[in-house]
Amino acid sequence: MTAVRPEGGGQPGRGTDDWGVYESADPPQPFPQQAPQQTPQQPGSHRDAAPGGQAEPHFTETQFGGPQFDDRTMQLRTVPEAAVPAAPAAPAVPTVPGGRAERRRAASGLGAPGTGRRRAPGGSGAAARPRPQEKKRVVVARAVGELFITLGLVMLLFVAYQLWWTNVQADASANAAGDRLEQQWNSAPQPTGTPAPGAAPAGQFEPGKGFALLYIPKLGLKYPIAEGTQKQQVLDKGLVGHYTGTAMPADKAGNFAIAAHRTTHGQPFRKIGQLAPGDKIVVETATAFYTYEVAGGIPETPPTNVTVIQAVPKGSPFTQPGRYITLTTCTPEFSARGRLIVFGKMLEERPRSQGKPAALTG
Repeated sequence: MTAVRPEGGGQPGRGTDDWGVYESADPPQPFPQQAPQQTPQQPGSHRDAAPGGQAEPHFTETQFGGPQFDDRTMQLRTVPEAAVPAAPAAPAVPTVPGGRAERRRAASGLGAPGTGRRRAPGGSGAAARPRPQEKKRVVVARAVGELFITLGLVMLLFVAYQLWWTNVQADASANAAGDRLEQQWNSAPQPTGTPAPGAAPAGQFEPGKGFALLYIPKLGLKYPIAEGTQKQQVLDKGLVGHYTGTAMPADKAGNFAIAAHRTTHGQPFRKIGQLAPGDKIVVETATAFYTYEVAGGIPETPPTNVTVIQAVPKGSPFTQPGRYITLTTCTPEFSARGRLIVFGKMLEERPRSQGKPAALTG
């Protein structure tokens, strides 16, 4: 080693502000190139320490792909991109066209138009159309419903016909029959003598043809009496039917038995259950008025009990032959389960020439 050049001196071309250096007489030798030694870093070293006492982060080639600068070797290294793990892709958020309602349908899984999912019942579009089985069920249910509605309407019409229209028709028929009888009686000459028992003008006792009028003052009833108890020819026309074979009012002994509907078809005997002993019943014929007084009755008896129309009716307060009247009708109302019976006994026979009896005028 040679002496050090004093500061301020120097070689030509150097300024005075150059730093002083040592010079040696030996030729300069290059420094040997040595591989950098990697000293393992211990926790807490100056490389790992960061201001504040926290570890300095190290980024390795497993975190980023491409050229990387390694602060340990002070060299650039290339890391293949295949070694970099792919970050998980974020789920794609489907874009649902439309407003808030469409987004709610998509979120609930019901689908939106064009997504291929089946929409909720009641929606529009091809996806909401019912399947063939559903269509068939709807058609069957609709047909059954219409059938029940039709049956209900038919039943209502039938009830209206029975309870209302049959009464209208029967009342019209009965009034016409009563008017014909009165016109016939008023135009025919009055007989001079007492008619024979059972005698009557020719043709008046034919089945279904009126021959007398029945009055029940307490109930305000006035109905024609026709021969026979056939439904279509007599009872359904609003007439009171006479049991063929029983006595007539003019007979000196016997039971004048008659019948009529209690409901529908004019319902002449609907209220005869209100009759009580002492009430009056009047029968008018072409020759006389016959007045009866109610003596008793039977609230209900089987339809097969024909003893109530015998000459001396069974179940009545009568015990010996006389001139009686028996009224029969169905009971209870709207049923043919039994028969309601009313018995009466004749009080007065009054010729028509003497006028109406007191039971009608009083």
